[in-house]
Amino acid sequence: MPHYDAIVIGTGQSGPALARRLVAAGRKVAVVERKFFGGTCVNTGCTPTKTMIASAYAAHLARRAADYGVTIGGPVGIDMKAVKARKDAVVGASRGGVERSLKTLDGCTVYEGHARFTAAKAVAVGDTTLTADQIFINVGGRAVVPPIPGLDQVPYLTNSSMMEVDFLPDHLVILGGSYVGLEFAQMFRRFGSRVTVIELGPRLIVREDEDVSRAVAAFLTDEGIDIRTDSKVVGVEKQRDDVAVTIEAAGKKSQVVGSHVLVAIGRQPNTDDLGLDKAGIKVDARGFIEVDDQLRTSVPGIWAIGDCNGRGAFTHTSYNDFEIVAGNLLDNETRSVRDRINAYALYTDPPLGRAGMTEADVRKAGRPALIATWQMEDVSRAYEKGETKGFMKVLVDRDSKQILGASLLGLSGDEVIHTLLDLMYARAPYTVMQRAVHIHPTVAEFVPTMLGELKPLE
Repeated sequence: MPHYDAIVIGTGQSGPALARRLVAAGRKVAVVERKFFGGTCVNTGCTPTKTMIASAYAAHLARRAADYGVTIGGPVGIDMKAVKARKDAVVGASRGGVERSLKTLDGCTVYEGHARFTAAKAVAVGDTTLTADQIFINVGGRAVVPPIPGLDQVPYLTNSSMMEVDFLPDHLVILGGSYVGLEFAQMFRRFGSRVTVIELGPRLIVREDEDVSRAVAAFLTDEGIDIRTDSKVVGVEKQRDDVAVTIEAAGKKSQVVGSHVLVAIGRQPNTDDLGLDKAGIKVDARGFIEVDDQLRTSVPGIWAIGDCNGRGAFTHTSYNDFEIVAGNLLDNETRSVRDRINAYALYTDPPLGRAGMTEADVRKAGRPALIATWQMEDVSRAYEKGETKGFMKVLVDRDSKQILGASLLGLSGDEVIHTLLDLMYARAPYTVMQRAVHIHPTVAEFVPTMLGELKPLE
């Protein structure tokens, strides 16, 4: 039984970084990876999807070339094999970089295979059992496949299998109107597919404010995407070469017939086949590993980091998990997941940048607050670029003057949100930014202007 100071299971965003820090601190480390180095982000998430979104944006902009006085001869064509090849090249470089960095790291031994606990401090990989005083679980998650009648009898796609698509679906039917589903919806519509989005809830991206949901639905509809909300999928069946999706809305049933179906209704952790019960590691009802605010599991000496712990579902939160664990273990710091502010983005075009509380959150909490909004059509940079859809909204605590949250839906919203996020981490009053002089012409220059328009939230 090879013994190590630490075992890292999985090579998503937090595992490799933690392995490097542990080795630098003089620890003997084993890293276990059962499939692709780099985890979801590199292989089936951020890296490939944003690469494909860039291709879709190029196609969209080419179709609009005449708006900018640019003439392109003939219709815009899409070579899906070339789109996929470009994506594969970007992913391959990222994946290879992670793999090389670990396999050439002195003090680190890489095991390729499936890890399963056999005891609290023992992990089997194939015929080899590894032991360690400290174990870090970084196994990520995968798409939820719901128990819809007939779904198991038809071919369907998930965010992972979509990465192998090198053709243009004639009609892509997407089950789920949230972040993953909407990014694929706009992407493939811009490639040329017909797209239908079916959402069980009353509106798209239900965790966002209603005005955000309405605006996103409006620009997706403008691009020709068929959106069905308040629609429950009650059955799926093969219909010749197509797939028929039966939905129930307002008490009536109807069918949407598409060439392909993408399931995008949520994520679940990759914890069901790790032998966690053999180690006594507790999980919740959804399979997420239960951790405290410092990411320690129910078993001393074992931590869960990244998507599998249910305390964050993003690359940036996974990396922050590494920072929290490393800070507490190696830097004599006291760090906690409670220190971070909820922030993320929806990478449609235009994108949505989010930080902190929504307007609905503030109202529900009953906090005295101020609110300001600014339409993107009144942002000079957006007007000049011909990309004026969306709006910006910020909420401020009336008494402390600290920013409570912001929703920036529009050109560069995913970047501009950080100006507000940094101010929130500094716990500074909004007046600091209101008095700042930003560069013209940019989108960010209108954030101080917007803060000058704050009014009581009624």
